[in-house]
Amino acid sequence: MTTTDLDTITTTIRELEDRRYRAALDKDWDTFASLCHPALAYAHSSAVTDTLEEYLAKVRNDYYVYHDIEHPIDEIRVVGDVALVLGEMNAHITAAGAQKTLRNKCLAVWTNTTGSWLLLAYQPTPIPAPAPSPAN
Repeated sequence: MTTTDLDTITTTIRELEDRRYRAALDKDWDTFASLCHPALAYAHSSAVTDTLEEYLAKVRNDYYVYHDIEHPIDEIRVVGDVALVLGEMNAHITAAGAQKTLRNKCLAVWTNTTGSWLLLAYQPTPIPAPAPSPAN
């Protein structure tokens, strides 16, 4: 793979990540679904893992509502037809009617099948709150 190929792929993956998060904020679940592989494994910071169909059912019924999302990308690693996106997902959401603030490190896995990149897996890991400073 040439440097140009790698640059093109990483640019594409960044754009797809932006589209995925924008779709979640806009409740555009048809666009979100079009970005996903049918075998999607979508984990949550609660450790629950949904299939594509399970996740879409939840968001379409407002079980999860995304109010704002920040998703800085630290690195994109491309290995063959797989792209690993390492970064963060920080958000304010409503989950099962409860307001939550999320601070997660995350891994998104994209696969290139039949010439298009699709989200195959997503895994967030909560970032621990900083330890309190010792009293002097």
